[in-house]
Amino acid sequence: MIDDKSYPCSVLLIDDEPFAQDFIAHCLEGCTDVALRYASQSERVVELALEVDATVVLVDLRMPGADGFDVIRLLRRHRDTEHLPVILLSSEEDAEIKARAFATGANDYMVKWPDGRELAARVRYHSAAYIARKQRDEAFVSLRRSQEELAASQSALHQAQKMEAIGQLTGGVAHDFNNVLQIIGGNLQLLKLLGGVSESARTRIDIALAGVERGARLSAHLLAFARRQPLQAVVVNPGTVLRDMDEMMRRVLGPRAVINTDIEERLWSTTVDPSQLNNVILNLAINARDAMADGGTLTIRAANVPLGSGLLSELASGDYVMVEVADTGCGMPEAVLRRAFEPFFTTKPTGQGTGLGLSMAYGFVKQSGGEIQLKSEPGAGTSVKIFLQRSTSEPEDAEEYVQAPLFGGLETILVVEDEEDVRTSTVELLSALGYQVFEAHDAAHAVELIDSGAKIDLVFSDVIMPGKLSSLELSEVVRTRLPSAQLLFTSGYAEGVLAHEGKLDAKVNLLQKPYNADVLSARIRHLLRRPKPAGVASH
Repeated sequence: MIDDKSYPCSVLLIDDEPFAQDFIAHCLEGCTDVALRYASQSERVVELALEVDATVVLVDLRMPGADGFDVIRLLRRHRDTEHLPVILLSSEEDAEIKARAFATGANDYMVKWPDGRELAARVRYHSAAYIARKQRDEAFVSLRRSQEELAASQSALHQAQKMEAIGQLTGGVAHDFNNVLQIIGGNLQLLKLLGGVSESARTRIDIALAGVERGARLSAHLLAFARRQPLQAVVVNPGTVLRDMDEMMRRVLGPRAVINTDIEERLWSTTVDPSQLNNVILNLAINARDAMADGGTLTIRAANVPLGSGLLSELASGDYVMVEVADTGCGMPEAVLRRAFEPFFTTKPTGQGTGLGLSMAYGFVKQSGGEIQLKSEPGAGTSVKIFLQRSTSEPEDAEEYVQAPLFGGLETILVVEDEEDVRTSTVELLSALGYQVFEAHDAAHAVELIDSGAKIDLVFSDVIMPGKLSSLELSEVVRTRLPSAQLLFTSGYAEGVLAHEGKLDAKVNLLQKPYNADVLSARIRHLLRRPKPAGVASH
């Protein structure tokens, strides 16, 4: 046998007489592209053919033990050699034997001892045909794999385009919807504030305001799913958020559920909107409660996931913090699991769920630059793992903010709002609280008021307004010409204006529409109590 280096044509000769090797080698002596391997063990033909990567097998017909017909059958029965060309060598020029050879699966039949040129030509022909067949099969496999990958990519693209389209539609609807809610809520709150209504009417007003709050939550969930909810991201320790939620979680799950909390010591920090993270965890806990109607165990786990961890290698790389919410409930079948993140998809009875809990969690996590994994099996419970990117900074002490009862002041506020009904109700509300109020229907009009010398302590401006000047340009004017004034933005949908990649700068003060009188008054008092920058005189 010659060396094992690769040749275009690899011939395996099976013959019980060593003389055959010398003869065949002599016939192929001038063929530098042909490698010859010889073996006498016909029973091992499949193993030998795979070992030498044979492209042609030459086999003698008459041999003790397994003869040429047996060798052909052995090769044809194995999936890796079923198409390997076989040339049967025989000393008999017999038509019946030839017919039997071809019926058994031989590719060619030659009478011993053939002319060397003919043998070389037939060996090359069958080898080339076999190699071409292998290349064709590999190409088909590669093509099929490429088609499957393309189909998966097209499906993912279609899903992404669908989600983007839904997100754009959601953003536009949310802007108008939140303005409508603000008009309704603002006027109802003004009625309560002005007084003069009966107790029965006050009860009706409270019911209507509860409806406004429900609509606001629905809008917020839609924006979160569409990844268009402006996030007030700060550096936090998720363990602290989870510990602060412990009592609330126990109230939500009730006495029949057992809650296990496992928070790793020295848990890393992450940059996230803590209130939105709180909402996500709470929604997951509510889902777990509904899945454990007869009681069960809810496990809340937080752990560090360093780079290279098998927990996340299939999704992303880097250092992450994992927050897991796992229950021992009824679990989900595969068909439900595939649709679990879709908005409005729910298996709960009508009126018992909006189908926005998991979709909101998905949108929030993705917008926060994280990953989310959902695993579930019928009867084995459900696990939701949230992975948030590690922050190298330490958590900052949150600025103290206490939501106080309705409270006014004597300062001057400029309200900038293009929606007339929203502007009117807001101006009247602030006036009823004792503030002196200016109003402007767009940013350009607001700049005119500022340039007129009006003394303003706080500018309360909508984010999205028509006109030549944007709300951002207005904010620059306020910072330059009214350095002592505070700036509070409001919007039902501020994506792409104040938010960068869905996250608000920590210095931006944003009040989401629809807001109620208590929240508005508390935010304004909170900002007006801030110390003025050094060197800035009071009005």
